[in-house]
Amino acid sequence: FAQIPYFFHLIFSQEYINLLLSMYFFVLGILALSHTMSPFMCRVFPANVPNKQYQLLFTQGSGESKEEIVNYEFDTKDLICLVISSVVGVWYVLKKHWIANNLFGLAFALNGVELLHLNNVSTGCILLGGLFVYDVFWVFGTNVMVTVAKSFEAPIKLVFPQDLLEKGLDARNFAMLGLGDIVIPGKYMKMISETH
Repeated sequence: FAQIPYFFHLIFSQEYINLLLSMYFFVLGILALSHTMSPFMCRVFPANVPNKQYQLLFTQGSGESKEEIVNYEFDTKDLICLVISSVVGVWYVLKKHWIANNLFGLAFALNGVELLHLNNVSTGCILLGGLFVYDVFWVFGTNVMVTVAKSFEAPIKLVFPQDLLEKGLDARNFAMLGLGDIVIPGKYMKMISETH
């Protein structure tokens, strides 16, 4: 997947690609982080605060030819999660801070593990084998993955500051871990634990 932005990097200005990716991941990051925070919010939401129900409904047409396009139901807890996630999203877009990047990255990884499904262990083994061959070529054989990870400002990786003790939260020297290195083994382990 990383090869697509790499080829765009060769054709278009990195500034425009980063702007497009920032807006894309801003929206997706808010939704993913909100979804990830929802179970926690259900536990800590005060019982004395009313939890009102809401519905977002978009229809097309009128009368008997009316059809639903979007029918989304949510409550006060979901709105609070959305507001908190939006604050993180604005922080990410404005500052590109590594903590905001990691919050979005973890939300994407957790949602990926939760939403992807493998049918059986042999499918998982084939997937892991294919990704091993893929990594041997694209990660270790070329500079494509490193170029994409370092060039594009998107939460497609978790970054760990190596100079955190020296510079605190303003650290700039990072080690990287791609989200695929979390999601694929995590999904495989989840599948194995569900079968036993």
